[in-house]
Amino acid sequence: MTAVMTESSAVKKTAIRRATIKDVPYILGLIKELAEYEHEPDKVLCTEDMLEKTIFGSVSYAKVLIAQTEEGIPAGFALYFYNYSTWNGKPGIYLEDLYVQPKYRGSSYGSALLYALAQELVDIDGGRLEWSVLKWNTPSIEFYKRLGAVPMDEWQTMRVDGVQIAELAKRSPGILE
Repeated sequence: MTAVMTESSAVKKTAIRRATIKDVPYILGLIKELAEYEHEPDKVLCTEDMLEKTIFGSVSYAKVLIAQTEEGIPAGFALYFYNYSTWNGKPGIYLEDLYVQPKYRGSSYGSALLYALAQELVDIDGGRLEWSVLKWNTPSIEFYKRLGAVPMDEWQTMRVDGVQIAELAKRSPGILE
């Protein structure tokens, strides 16, 4: 198990570890808590089976780090995957979700998760760490800015999902092997 220990101003030690398949119920619970926080509780379609297959299956599409207290109690998580920057010719990390349970906020768990992701980028000679944050989520935006994150105001997020994916796929000419 890889663990990163950090020290907060409250002198609490934070352990960051890689999630295992045993963490799936906890991860799904936090995903649902995050959706509730973001006022979208009905949008979570993910199940434990889906997480097991896509994170811990034969092909892993994402990774998860767990922040835990000194007592080993999970306090939050970061779910991420690798991307690639054609401009700088390096891999990067896209942070899909960062969530710390309300009772643990302000105790450096979120910072520790981001520090661990930064270390992972250093380890792979990565170029950047990116994520999205809801515009109304001022506490998170301010937290990220304090850590050195810069808003990408000139970029617009685009998405295709649901039925539109199938509509686009119908137009595919196929991919040559």
